[in-house]
Amino acid sequence: MKQDGPHARTFIPASVILQEIHNHAPADHVTLGWVMGSQDKHSFGLVLLLLAVAAAAPGICAIAGLLLLILAFQMIAGCSAPAFPQWIAARTLPTRHLGAVVQRAIPVLRYLENTVHPRWRIPPEATKRVVGIAVMMLSLRLISTPIPLTNVLPALLIALISLAYLEDDGLMLSIGLLAGFAVIAVDLAVVWDAVLGAKRISGFW
Repeated sequence: MKQDGPHARTFIPASVILQEIHNHAPADHVTLGWVMGSQDKHSFGLVLLLLAVAAAAPGICAIAGLLLLILAFQMIAGCSAPAFPQWIAARTLPTRHLGAVVQRAIPVLRYLENTVHPRWRIPPEATKRVVGIAVMMLSLRLISTPIPLTNVLPALLIALISLAYLEDDGLMLSIGLLAGFAVIAVDLAVVWDAVLGAKRISGFW
């Protein structure tokens, strides 16, 4: 899955990145700060992907959505790497739990990497800001609609966008961004119709 031509660059698939994190993880506990610090240029995409997977689960989608929102603002601001407040970054997680998640995620990622792979390269800084805007809007949807199962679609879209961003796949990233902005547009249209409907009803009184 390497790019061809004079502009090709070294590429590490997401499944390999996760495996490396698992292989080099401390024996007892890991922290979010350690995960971010272990992968400099991949850290935004990697942490976005992990949080998007967490956001799809019931019960923690609001917390994951808030963390995604923090990352989105940092991407829009052009930060070189993600950063969380110390009390979040220093929270510990047993390494065995990380290992269980990674070992389940790697086969899925390897399968997806048959479709998501480097192509259609886009300028990194411009891409980061556009991805940040999309993740911000989808994260706001996650947080603002606490109805069961409404978290699944935006979480999956964020996961697709973050995986494509991590894998340097401009084609799949474009598809994910278009789908994300389409979902937001539909939501805004529904809200606008509801506002107009409320105004019509109030006009009868």
